[in-house]
Amino acid sequence: MISINSSISISPPSIIQIIWYPFRVVSGFIFRVLLRWKPEKSAVEDVHTSTSKSNTATPVTPAHIEVIEVRPYHPPGVTKIIDRGGGSFIGLVDETTVLKYPCPPGDRKGIEIEAELLEILKKHPRIIASKGLNKYGLALQYAKNGSLYKYITSGHHEIAVEQRLRWCKQAAEAVKYIHEKNIIHCDINLRNFLLDDNFDIVLADFQGMLKSPRGETLMDGLSRECSKSFMPRSHGDYADVKTDIFALGSAIYFIMLGHELFPELDSLEHDEEIASRFRDGRFPTEEHACSQITDKCWRQMFNSAADVIDDISQIQGRFGNHR
Repeated sequence: MISINSSISISPPSIIQIIWYPFRVVSGFIFRVLLRWKPEKSAVEDVHTSTSKSNTATPVTPAHIEVIEVRPYHPPGVTKIIDRGGGSFIGLVDETTVLKYPCPPGDRKGIEIEAELLEILKKHPRIIASKGLNKYGLALQYAKNGSLYKYITSGHHEIAVEQRLRWCKQAAEAVKYIHEKNIIHCDINLRNFLLDDNFDIVLADFQGMLKSPRGETLMDGLSRECSKSFMPRSHGDYADVKTDIFALGSAIYFIMLGHELFPELDSLEHDEEIASRFRDGRFPTEEHACSQITDKCWRQMFNSAADVIDDISQIQGRFGNHR
């Protein structure tokens, strides 16, 4: 048994788990790609009101890939589905609580890992609050202002540079905290930065890795970055502090400029071109207040998220904003 802080015990994987691991990686990736769906309100309402149409969007996929149909369902207490990402639905329970539950009923592995990681993180102003695991899924704090991605891309808001810098710093604060707990998020992006009642950032979707103090992987929820946040590495399943910081650079870029890097390229269709640019050091060159910071994130020049925070604080000083 491997013990962490005398309160968390993790048994070595069984032979069956070792054999099954690569199949989980591949099937999990295909599942995330084929079923990636971020519904707007109208789409969510249609799920509940339409009985004559299919409940599942039909993506255009290559003939050799099998499309798995997953129909929305509502565990007890869930009034409506407000989002869906990866292999989970997000269902509204009440004005303060949502339930994260698996798209295929019973496939709880990722959610159980998320519950364990959130238990390690405890309560923190930059981390989504867990309200406990139950038989249906994981109860979480409801961030009613939605994701930072939706807020920025809606086009309905004039966002001052001071506010953008504040969000950049809060994002880095979240990453700094989880790294102090030996957790690697593995999917830092604006969809996973949510806005609380005060429009402050909370980081969500914890299906990444728990590391030992020596860097060994003790737990892996198999979450991985999309191509525009994915640091080139020799092994695709490897993750550490610097892979998270690389992704943080892409998030800061998005926050400051209001669009993702390489907007002319699609994350899925052009993933090889994006990876090639990253490997060759051909990073975006648009000027913004944090352009030196994003470049240092991508070039792996930061050793910790604390260093990112220090640099952002210096820039905030020029704008008279230290929050």
